[in-house]
Amino acid sequence: MNPELGFYSLGALMVLLVLRVPIGLALTAVAFVGLYLLRGFNPAFGVLKATPFEFVAHWTLSAVPMFVLIGAIAAHSGMVGRIFRALKLWVGWLPGGLAIATSFAGAGFAAMSGSSLATTAAMGRIAVPEMLKEGYQPALATGVATAVGTIGALIPPSIIMVIYATFAEVSASKMLIAGVIPGILTAIAYASLVAIRCLINPDLAPVIARRQAERREHLRGFLDVLPVLILALGITGSIYAGIATSTEAAGFGVLLTLIIVMAQRVLSWRGLRDSIYETTVTTASIFLIAIGAAMMTQFLAFTGMPRVLSGAIMGITADPVGIMLICCLLYLILGCFLDPMGVMLLTLPIILPIIDNAGINPIWAGVILVKMLEVGLLTPPVGLNCFVMKSTLGGQVSLGTIIRGTSWFLTVEAVVVALMLAFPQIILFLPSLMD
Repeated sequence: MNPELGFYSLGALMVLLVLRVPIGLALTAVAFVGLYLLRGFNPAFGVLKATPFEFVAHWTLSAVPMFVLIGAIAAHSGMVGRIFRALKLWVGWLPGGLAIATSFAGAGFAAMSGSSLATTAAMGRIAVPEMLKEGYQPALATGVATAVGTIGALIPPSIIMVIYATFAEVSASKMLIAGVIPGILTAIAYASLVAIRCLINPDLAPVIARRQAERREHLRGFLDVLPVLILALGITGSIYAGIATSTEAAGFGVLLTLIIVMAQRVLSWRGLRDSIYETTVTTASIFLIAIGAAMMTQFLAFTGMPRVLSGAIMGITADPVGIMLICCLLYLILGCFLDPMGVMLLTLPIILPIIDNAGINPIWAGVILVKMLEVGLLTPPVGLNCFVMKSTLGGQVSLGTIIRGTSWFLTVEAVVVALMLAFPQIILFLPSLMD
């Protein structure tokens, strides 16, 4: 046991990250050097040699590349544009209707892609120009499009949920299902905020005159949204009903996605090739970080540092909600500077022993922590989603305007997190029905 070495290693890790060393390489290097100092070269090299295979060989992780592929195919087939057009037809005439349509269209695409950044970029290309053209204030238009991508980490298929479940050694299927109600609650809360603000201040979003759409248009809109509903029911429904594991549901989701885009003839061979390429690169990046985190977990366990930190936090408060608030604060701070996957895999070696020692339900804790990771994508000074939106729009809207618009949705996130802390059944109700 050498807790001091564990704390020094975290300091070294922070230095490497400041120097722009990739997170996966930084984690692996610090863990290897730490194990060498603690146990010698042969044990350290043995961990370095064995961990990549032992970690990647987890059957549950087979779901990750398939979930990534679903999102890539959905992006290249133009699904998000068709979803937005359908929702514009149905709710565009409401106060803030286009922003409400953006909330639900973004949530739908985020659920397919599992990527907050990809959803933000897609809504920035499709929804924001449409809202600006109709006279919506830029802060509202960019704020809702920037914030809605965060729902992707909660609603299945969620890559980050699968990774968390693997490290926490809990059911990936239950983790995925646990995010459904919080994800839907967030989408409804976003839409409600938009409607309330636009009712109070109509200048935010001019009301679009409601027109009588032909039955053919309504049918086309329904057919545009139908693939999302089929995918959601196919993936989430098969997991919830116990018909398939998360990995089997992911494979079924890929097959279903391919059948849909082939039937609609909306994916070219080039689009399919690009989707496979993006899936390979993204999966490799995720696994490199995860392997480094797995090595870091072993090293920190040898040092005894997590036990020391757990004792210190338990000395402050033994209340599960109090412990979760401390963890939320940590994630909020780190999320301002690092990407969600990096933050999670960086902190799980420390956080999970604390959660275990406090007797906190790891599924409840996991959904809250994933939520906080996504909130970090909206908070300055980094706020990656804000920068993605700025990059997508170019000089159309200033970064300050985007951040100002997004800040309204941070208040909604605070309310949703408070509800999940106060009422754990929001998260645990659906998983409890799977027992």
